[in-house]
Amino acid sequence: MFTEKDLRQIENKGITLETVKRQIENFKRGFPAVQLHAPATPGNGIRCFTEEEAEELRNFFDDNFEDYEILKFVPASGAASRMFKTLFEFMESWQGTDKDLANYRNDKSFNSPYNFFKNIRRFAFYNKLNESLSAKGLDLETLIRNNDLLPVLNTFLTETGLGYAQLPKGLLLFHDYPDGPRLAVEEHLVEAARYATDKNKTARMHLTVSPEHRQRFEQAVAQKKKKYEQAYGVNYRVSFSEQKPSTDTLAVDPGNNPFRKDDGTLLFRPGGHGALIENLNDLKGEIIFIKNIDNIVPDRLRQPTYLYKKVIGGLLFRLQERCFDALEALEDGNPDDAELENIREMAARELNIHIPAAYEGYEKMEKIDFLYNRLNRPMRVCGMVKNEGEPGGGPFWVVDKNEDVSLQIVEAAQMDMNDPHTREMVEKSTHFNPVDLVCGVRNHKGEPFNLPDFVDPDTGLISNKSLNGRDLKAQELPGLWNGAMADWITVFVETPLITFNPVKTVNDLLRPQHQAG
Repeated sequence: MFTEKDLRQIENKGITLETVKRQIENFKRGFPAVQLHAPATPGNGIRCFTEEEAEELRNFFDDNFEDYEILKFVPASGAASRMFKTLFEFMESWQGTDKDLANYRNDKSFNSPYNFFKNIRRFAFYNKLNESLSAKGLDLETLIRNNDLLPVLNTFLTETGLGYAQLPKGLLLFHDYPDGPRLAVEEHLVEAARYATDKNKTARMHLTVSPEHRQRFEQAVAQKKKKYEQAYGVNYRVSFSEQKPSTDTLAVDPGNNPFRKDDGTLLFRPGGHGALIENLNDLKGEIIFIKNIDNIVPDRLRQPTYLYKKVIGGLLFRLQERCFDALEALEDGNPDDAELENIREMAARELNIHIPAAYEGYEKMEKIDFLYNRLNRPMRVCGMVKNEGEPGGGPFWVVDKNEDVSLQIVEAAQMDMNDPHTREMVEKSTHFNPVDLVCGVRNHKGEPFNLPDFVDPDTGLISNKSLNGRDLKAQELPGLWNGAMADWITVFVETPLITFNPVKTVNDLLRPQHQAG
């Protein structure tokens, strides 16, 4: 199946032949659909806090954060091109005819090109676009007034101007302020100063970026960080990494044979955001907040975000303390029956650890071993928002192949929607995942966990793609907050909807929650 040249290519990427063969087997057998047990809902897997309880957890965070090394982790390699899908379609079809003009004016839907041009002054990139057009001897307002729209879009989207379609979201201007517009990555610098600092006022942030954009990210952060260091009295320590070539996955043809490019070499594709578990593992962190690059709001709406970042952070601190105390007692090997029962009850009630019926029949040392193994894992507290029709993964109780029940974040692509039980569980679900996590990744001795040990390899995804007109199948690794964290201790907390404000299309920046004033 593989030539000597193939083997050298595989080796050069840092991938083992065993891994490649396992990927081919995954294509052949497919990944099993996730077996849903029940939706996680308030009182059954999702914790909800009163204002007083939220305030108490925030205070607990503020009183204890100096004891920890805190890091803000931002996946930022995604390209922004999908934000502009509607504008690209418009560019391809627009010929300036009367029919084109009528269609343009009649489509006043939120994501329409008409809405984009009508409100163009409200975008944070307006002045930059105007400057870029002026450098070409063109006037933005005149072009729009005359319905001469293609020069505007070409200057906005292509490398003849701002080149926004070729940039990652983190390098786009998102919000406008009296002192100037801010890039998306700048807003994360602001956030890091408020909840990712240590006792020395060092604010740590790590961004995963694509190789072709790393230098621009580094330059942007270097140019902007001094402003916010002065404003918030912190020193930033910002680091970067890229998805490792060793996490790429082999593509296959429809017959599950290795897909070869026109030059005869094997086609490998990026393994998806699940590959970032390796980047997360390399950081050897202690407390890590994870949030997507596009889920940010301007300063005037940021207080609920700060509050609930500290709520989930404070809850993690508290739960880790209890978990570590229990582990130390279990490690001594001599807890009395009452103490053992308290640990079992804490594990089930506070940490959502499934205690099988067989546990009652275990000998004492078996109980100690069981609880120790269940508690000695990374821990994550995940914010969940009420589902108001947004797409995305949701919180569920899931049954694995060993009949163990646990809380998981499950994507729609992982579910068998032809199964009546699955459809029923989805219909009963009340919340979805906004990617708002805080993670504890060291054990009770202060040693970093090896995070790849806690990945469920059976939760990857297979999709159909094409290259140069030829069909192929691609494989994604278990998602970062899905299968890559499947064996973590997981706690879900309800957070306000205002904390979830992703930018999926350029016109999302027109929504009130992305207008700075």
